[in-house]
Amino acid sequence: MKLLAIAVAAVAVAAPSKAVQLSKTVQLSIVHVVRGCHGWHATRDLGPATAVKVARGGKVVVRVSCSMDFRLEQVRGPKLALGDPTLHAGTQRTFVFKARGVYVLRATSLQSSEEMGLQTLGADNVLRLTVTVP
Repeated sequence: MKLLAIAVAAVAVAAPSKAVQLSKTVQLSIVHVVRGCHGWHATRDLGPATAVKVARGGKVVVRVSCSMDFRLEQVRGPKLALGDPTLHAGTQRTFVFKARGVYVLRATSLQSSEEMGLQTLGADNVLRLTVTVP
């Protein structure tokens, strides 16, 4: 029984707290991909839909590395100050998440891959980002 109590105490001490696990800043890019035209990228491709967790007051930085412009809109969650809804190619925007909740954002390209002369497979993706602030 003592061994079990020691093991439980060791795990409790070794496990990091939630505050340590949550990021204060998450950096994402919108990049060109062959299948679906564009997707989310961090240190690797994340696809057209991704989810991140940030601490309360944390930030998500979005850089448009694709040659298209995007319209960003909030689909769900506490009101977020988005500013100009158009994200232009080559620009970066920082969003601050002040309240707890689940935020869902949608980014839709304003130009098609055909209009931009880009080679793609399939329909252009509508990007979805879910941000959880516990």
